[in-house]
Amino acid sequence: MSADEPEDEGDALDDADDVRNRLEQEADRAVEQFDEGIVDMLAWVLDTETRARIYVALRQHSGSTSDELADLTGLYPSTVREALAALHEEGKVTREKRESDGAGNNPYEYSAIAPSELVETVVGDVQAELNTVFNLDAHLGDVGSTDDADEPVTISVEDATDDE
Repeated sequence: MSADEPEDEGDALDDADDVRNRLEQEADRAVEQFDEGIVDMLAWVLDTETRARIYVALRQHSGSTSDELADLTGLYPSTVREALAALHEEGKVTREKRESDGAGNNPYEYSAIAPSELVETVVGDVQAELNTVFNLDAHLGDVGSTDDADEPVTISVEDATDDE
């Protein structure tokens, strides 16, 4: 085929499909990397990757039972139950009994607190750690340190929806 001849319609469709497939693969990879970044950040806030994965699953599927979360996350049911118990005790997830008309055991349904509330739970800890670092010389008894304030770091969290 010469440069002046039109390209075969089938070839053009195949090229378009190839481009679409590559774009979809890149988009999937970008979403996966973003999700992993979120889980990594949440693992720092929630102490473990397991707890972070459960939190993300609960934000996506509020009202899930521990067995449903095990299916969603691929974690062992006992691991999920243990993590949920700790997260509930810390106030990072809520739970209530699932309503059922039938006889038998009604499992708990879990929901995760809003991300803004989650951040508020760790702000005090982060602020205290930063203040310890800033006041390290005073804690070590360095006579030459000039410490104007005992608590030089203050962190405040505002929900973006509050500004509207």
